[in-house]
Amino acid sequence: MNSDMTMTMSIDPRLLQLASPALPVGAYSYSGGLEAAVEAGIVKDAASAQQWIGDVLEFSIARMEAPVLLRMLKGDIGKWNDLFLASRETAELRAETLQMGFSLNKLLPDLGLARLDIEEVSFPAAFAQAAAGWKIEPKDALTAYLWSWVENQVMASIKAVPLGQTDGQRMLLSLGKRVEETVAQALAMKDEDLGNFAPGLAVLSSHHETQYSRLFRS
Repeated sequence: MNSDMTMTMSIDPRLLQLASPALPVGAYSYSGGLEAAVEAGIVKDAASAQQWIGDVLEFSIARMEAPVLLRMLKGDIGKWNDLFLASRETAELRAETLQMGFSLNKLLPDLGLARLDIEEVSFPAAFAQAAAGWKIEPKDALTAYLWSWVENQVMASIKAVPLGQTDGQRMLLSLGKRVEETVAQALAMKDEDLGNFAPGLAVLSSHHETQYSRLFRS
């Protein structure tokens, strides 16, 4: 058996299912502040879209969402779910994770998994419940989660800027290389180092809540 075939067979198809755009949680309907950045003229082409997505990954996702998901995967989902919800800086960002979390949590029994018995379930919490139930390695689960986020952001930029499909593939190729770095950073992060300070993202997300013309939900 060659190495390529071994690598292919080592990927858990259930992990691919969790990371798939076909997962019915409504991720495609959100831009995570990117559409407001387009409206403000901050994102206007492929280069600026890639810069925006990379900055959010580095300064927000990598410092809070990614390490929190790792901790959820290792247990005590309720505690970290509360912290993650408290870190959402706008009504839009909080509503987004709650809607997606509710949808995935509702789906879990149909996937042979137990639902979370939590009143307000964030998307990372529901994702962690599924990955842990399927005994997926935390590092692999986080890698898939981050790839799914990057892919959704690229798809949002293709629609909102707009960009061509080839631009999107180039962006995915470049941004995908940063996923591994983000996973390593999250694995090394201590509890006291967690933090979500991305004021530009928060301001634009709040503007998007009342933006008149838009493609994506608030």
